[in-house]
Amino acid sequence: MSGLSGRDPSLLRRINSTVVLRALRGPATPTALTLTELVHASGLSRPTVEGVVEDLIAAGLVAEAEDDPDQPRGTARRGRPARRFRFRAEAGHLLGLEIGPHRVAAVLSDLTGRILGSLTREIAETAPADVRLEKCRATLGELLRRTGTARDTLRAVGVGTPGIVEADGTVHLGTALPGWTGLALGERLRRSFSCPVLVENDANAAALAEHWKGAARGVDDVVMVLAGLSPGAGSLIGGRLHRGFGGAAGEIGALHLLGREATPERLLSTTDEPLHPLDEAAVARVFAQAKRGDDQARRAMDRFLARLVHDVAALVLALDPELLVVGGWASGLDGVLDPLRAELARYCLRPPRVALSHLGETAVATGALRVALDRAENELFTLDEPEGAL
Repeated sequence: MSGLSGRDPSLLRRINSTVVLRALRGPATPTALTLTELVHASGLSRPTVEGVVEDLIAAGLVAEAEDDPDQPRGTARRGRPARRFRFRAEAGHLLGLEIGPHRVAAVLSDLTGRILGSLTREIAETAPADVRLEKCRATLGELLRRTGTARDTLRAVGVGTPGIVEADGTVHLGTALPGWTGLALGERLRRSFSCPVLVENDANAAALAEHWKGAARGVDDVVMVLAGLSPGAGSLIGGRLHRGFGGAAGEIGALHLLGREATPERLLSTTDEPLHPLDEAAVARVFAQAKRGDDQARRAMDRFLARLVHDVAALVLALDPELLVVGGWASGLDGVLDPLRAELARYCLRPPRVALSHLGETAVATGALRVALDRAENELFTLDEPEGAL
């Protein structure tokens, strides 16, 4: 760091600004600090901190705090109180978007991830890609209007959707939504925004959400399964999302292709006709019937759970997670966890803890918001130094 002095003042200013912003942002929630506290927290000189704070105020990222929350009301102040400064979480906004077979869900936050509003709209599972994208735009626009948020304040948009997603946001393979395979989803959505749009697989997004706000808080080795007729999984290894080389990690819904003739929708059927591959409501009905004691439904559920356990066990054996979180349509349905635990104990050398998703249907949109927040935090609080700068 000392080698930068005098060589690249613009880079040095950015480093100093990043250090001060990190101090104000805090490890979890923002806090207001005096100049003296900022000097101690940053390790910078007082004149440097003063200059940086003024620059950040001019940029709209920092403001002077009005009151000291630690000062009891009615307490007389001695002398002029020290100025205190805070990070302006309201200086920008973030969007998380879920694009699923049956719904489009959007969630808006400030720059700390504090939720400011959300909106969900239903859509037919057979809707073409263009209709689904128009529903997304309409939902996002309505959410921005309801919350009084200007579109140009958006710093990043995260998107969670089924399928294998490439780095540029193109859906390499997406069988759950009509017209999704090969869709340049990121490019199409970027036309509506002037900020970065980042597309992530829905199970990966759900894994990030549960790690951030749900059942996997404080756990860094996690497998998150979105159970369904075509189950998918997201994995965190050492707290970092594991996408695989081409973004296809966790596609356990394809395991039935390995010499197994019976498809999941046939295993869970209580008639001679298989369920529709996207009919989540039919899955819920079968589980509800099994709970009421229907023998056919119970046998169908047992068949399906056995297949699901085999699929999940493959990931558990490979990754050895501390925790397995089950979401999707299985969230909130009694009778899912105990069979999973029992069967995993049979197949796995070290069975993980098993828990239902805490976030339920909001997991994918919340994870998409986390993707957007990560991007914003990387821009604001992380210095990406050019090659050779040091």
